[in-house]
Amino acid sequence: MKQRPYTLTKEIRRHLSVYALLVIPLVYYIIFKYIPIWNGQIAFKDFMPLDGVLGSRWIGFGNFTAFFKSFYFGELLRNTLFYSFGKLLISVPLAILLAVTIYESAHPRLARVVQTFAYLPHFLSWVIVYGILLVLLAPGDGIVNDVIKAFGGQAVAFMTDTKIFPTIVILSDAWKEMGWSAIIFIAALIGIDPSLFEAALVEGVNVPQRIWYITLPSIRPVIVMVVLLRLGTILDAGFNQMFMLYSVPVYSVADIIDTWVYRQGLLEFQFGLATAVGIFKGIIGLILIGVSNWLVRRVSDSALF
Repeated sequence: MKQRPYTLTKEIRRHLSVYALLVIPLVYYIIFKYIPIWNGQIAFKDFMPLDGVLGSRWIGFGNFTAFFKSFYFGELLRNTLFYSFGKLLISVPLAILLAVTIYESAHPRLARVVQTFAYLPHFLSWVIVYGILLVLLAPGDGIVNDVIKAFGGQAVAFMTDTKIFPTIVILSDAWKEMGWSAIIFIAALIGIDPSLFEAALVEGVNVPQRIWYITLPSIRPVIVMVVLLRLGTILDAGFNQMFMLYSVPVYSVADIIDTWVYRQGLLEFQFGLATAVGIFKGIIGLILIGVSNWLVRRVSDSALF
């Protein structure tokens, strides 16, 4: 008996409801991801809105040169990399620790409550988080400064101190995103073969040894994937957070590439410059992912591709 030839049309008709779910994300990516690629050419033009994308004058790498020769370029790059790597080194280990703690908990109800409260801050906007930080850290009537003054100390301007501000940025981001980031690790932990833990129990392995020799190695591919994906956006240090938290007194340690682009590229209508910086960030991210993936593949069997 001959089999009917496979056709894409028949396959779509057979699973129409499944393919229908792809319509909304497909339209989203076409409008907001693929169509803007055409407009990316303004990075190489002296873009004038009245002239349009095609009518604007070509200037080659002029926008890139303007960014690289900017007086603040070194400071911007330093701050951006500092916050990006700082968040990576703090947030990812904390998310893994939270996930392992919840997974190893002997009290399922308590674990669910902790998990719920841990990922709720992710849904708070940075406007709300900024208000919370002001209530805690304000030099006049902040709770932390009230405690300091109660013990005879002097009030500290946490939000305008260039030495303290970077720590506030990194820790507030870790608090806000730690629970949400832990979800993917919890999912990976659930997929571990229970027989491994049963064998470890028979061998008399204690909890720390079980975590170190079974749990963490089992989720290593997921950890590698998360780290590699974070490296791909290493020049995205968190515009929304910085825009809400920074102020003129801490510009030297708080101004990052995205906030500079906002001021120079958008407020001053230098759209070509803003696009050029976006392309620069994308190229750096692509290179970092490729190099990191190559290094990881050489030293282990876990890699993104």
